[in-house]
Amino acid sequence: MGKFRSGILDGKNSRDVCCLEVQVDINESRKYLKEGKNLVLTVPESHERIQKTTEDTDTFYFHCVKAWEPVLKIRLQKVSDKEDEDSNLSDTLTVPLKFLPVGYKVKITLPVRNNVPLYLYLQLNDCTEKLDVRLGYDLCREEQEFLLKRKRVVASALKRVLHLERDLHGHEVPVIAVMATGGGLRAMSAMFGHLIALQKLNLLDCVTYVTGASGSTWTLADLYEHADWSQKSLEGPLKAVKEQVTKCKLNLMSIEHLKYYHKELAERAKAGHVSSFTTLWSLVQEMFLHERPRKYKLTDQRKALEHGQNPLPFYSVLNVKEEKFSTFRFREWAEFSPYEVAIPKYGASIPSEYFDSEFFMGRRVKKLPESRICYLEGLWTNIFTRNLLDGLYWSSNSNEFWERWAKDMVDIEKHSPEEDITVIKPPSCLSGKLYEMFQDIMTKRPLLGKSHNFLRGLEFHKDYIRQRKFIEWKDSVLDAFPNNLTPLQKYLCLIDVGYFINTSGAGLFKPERNVDVIISLDYGLGNVFKQLEMTYKYCKIQKIPFPKVDISKEEEMNPKECYVFSDAEDPRAPIVIHFPLVNDTFKEFKEPGVKRSLSEMEEGKVNLDNNCSPYYLIRLIYSSENFDKLVNLSTYNILNNKDLLLQTIRSAVERRRSSRTWNLPSYSRAGYR
Repeated sequence: MGKFRSGILDGKNSRDVCCLEVQVDINESRKYLKEGKNLVLTVPESHERIQKTTEDTDTFYFHCVKAWEPVLKIRLQKVSDKEDEDSNLSDTLTVPLKFLPVGYKVKITLPVRNNVPLYLYLQLNDCTEKLDVRLGYDLCREEQEFLLKRKRVVASALKRVLHLERDLHGHEVPVIAVMATGGGLRAMSAMFGHLIALQKLNLLDCVTYVTGASGSTWTLADLYEHADWSQKSLEGPLKAVKEQVTKCKLNLMSIEHLKYYHKELAERAKAGHVSSFTTLWSLVQEMFLHERPRKYKLTDQRKALEHGQNPLPFYSVLNVKEEKFSTFRFREWAEFSPYEVAIPKYGASIPSEYFDSEFFMGRRVKKLPESRICYLEGLWTNIFTRNLLDGLYWSSNSNEFWERWAKDMVDIEKHSPEEDITVIKPPSCLSGKLYEMFQDIMTKRPLLGKSHNFLRGLEFHKDYIRQRKFIEWKDSVLDAFPNNLTPLQKYLCLIDVGYFINTSGAGLFKPERNVDVIISLDYGLGNVFKQLEMTYKYCKIQKIPFPKVDISKEEEMNPKECYVFSDAEDPRAPIVIHFPLVNDTFKEFKEPGVKRSLSEMEEGKVNLDNNCSPYYLIRLIYSSENFDKLVNLSTYNILNNKDLLLQTIRSAVERRRSSRTWNLPSYSRAGYR
């Protein structure tokens, strides 16, 4: 990655970060607290800004940038006084930090009217050179080490599955990924069926990456709790999921559960986590899926990767603006893995255990314990943060949106962020407060979920938009205006990817991952090509290699079980094997090549009609019969296209060997583009 000329990535500004430690005699502090007075410490230019003495705290830390010439203000005020930094009602002392010697403790005195002076000890320390935020577009060391181990597993599996005469050399091993959409319980249930089928075909060991979004993250989170999940039968985990999906959930809001939720929320708030409705949703969701609290964390999934025994999972979300902008106008892909949490556009990532700690200028300034995975699942499936503008976009013609967005990207340098705050303008008669109210109604996100922003304070100067890697991910009009981007925000606002494109594949488009084959698992009802078509259009605008998705009207009306899309002119583009959620030959065949008897025909009737399906998104309970039908259908659709999967993977191996463009054969039951 090239260095940003602003200096933050080459270390210049980051070396100027310092930490001020302030110690107070706790006995003196408690004495004043009993008198109804508080010692207030303020460094306006710092990350922490204002801190106050309490019964059990005697040491305070302020992180700031030396070049900003920060100043410490100390005052003793009555607890009932307003928090006015410029108040003259209390005893005050101002200490410019530039006069403090670095690394030495200095004793200062705060004069107190009609009382004994209060003594404080200050020590200014330089922060270490090493940042806690990793800045760079390369894969992290842990992922690179995993890939070496996984490549050996994949090479061995491919030799068996494809009946190769010799072992594959390292450069001949294709990178195969499974990419799943969201879709609530429907996605969670159907993905189990898809993975069971891939396991039966011995193809799971051929997969390097698996990505999920929204409901499909539930499947992955369940499986990766077990270190050898892909090496064992999935019937056990499937049985446990079925038990939960078919069980009544009326007790989720019982008095006992409400008390538990309240206690958990209070403990997290006390620890320093941001409180939000999403936190409550996370706890309710955990009870819904598991009926018990789990200590399981995202980093625990590293055990499932230490020998390369399973694919590496990625969980996809979007980071958006809290207000003023719809998801279509501004969003940034974010990805979670057992190793790192990253926002690829900036080339910035942190170890997964650091997520939701407080950061400033690339350093973790307040360390919080790693959250249980249920709180992350709440973010990955955060469906409560849509604003009205998002709704209006989805209710309009999606083709019109993409044309408008494409034009915005072409003309990005001609735009100003003020021009693009909203798409729908208020009536001309509105002004002043009425205008502000209209803006708030249209753009504010109810039930917002917030997380501490690990990019906070990183000063990316305007020149960063000239960096090639950033340009590859630049996909909103605000990207031409750095002062409006995420590093200046206090919090991240993470939401479900379905509010933009229901795909988990953004991480797979990273050129460093060099993905050859994507097995696309789509759990949408209705237009089963819509999300893949949107992904193609997005990639085309972003100049990301991706095969064209061209579907005829007839195929849209009567989709087949599997489609393969490739780009013969661009070998960098992955082959996409697309499995839409359709009921085609399963109506007549219970297994590939085995027809149903008359008594078995009912089992082949799977209602996937968008308007009256028992698998509709907001349905929270499935009947045992409907659950089995959905899982059996998704299992069958993979098994019935075994030859196509194997031929496509074989072609990927040949392309790796020759490094030349290759062609695909045609199959009677599969669509090709």
